[in-house]
Amino acid sequence: QIKAAQHAFAAILEDRSVITWGDPYYGGDSSKVQHQLRSVEKVQATTCAFAAILADGPVITWGYPDAGGDSSRVEHELKSVQQIQATDSAFAAILSDGSVIAWGVPEKGGDNSAVQDQLKGVQQIQATGSAFAAILE
Repeated sequence: QIKAAQHAFAAILEDRSVITWGDPYYGGDSSKVQHQLRSVEKVQATTCAFAAILADGPVITWGYPDAGGDSSRVEHELKSVQQIQATDSAFAAILSDGSVIAWGVPEKGGDNSAVQDQLKGVQQIQATGSAFAAILE
């Protein structure tokens, strides 16, 4: 699998590690998290950042911090992630319990606190450039 940000790429290799290249500002440099990028199942991209789902469910992010490359605000919640979608500058992840965690630029979907209570039993997420939509059970 290969994903593209605006000026960078991330590819999952046969050994399920990740290689990145391109503009470091746009996620082309994953050296700070490279040691964590093992057993990678999926990669998703905003315009300036990447998020990788590991086999046991946590998520590793890198790239421009404000565009989703810094998930430290929600890192403790990013366990058992099933799916990630991306807008231009935010990520949203479905957890195994059907709840959703979002991070990145709030105006681009990175803050779901206003609808968090409604996001139960989420089956799928889709994204535009600046918003997410969820399909519930």
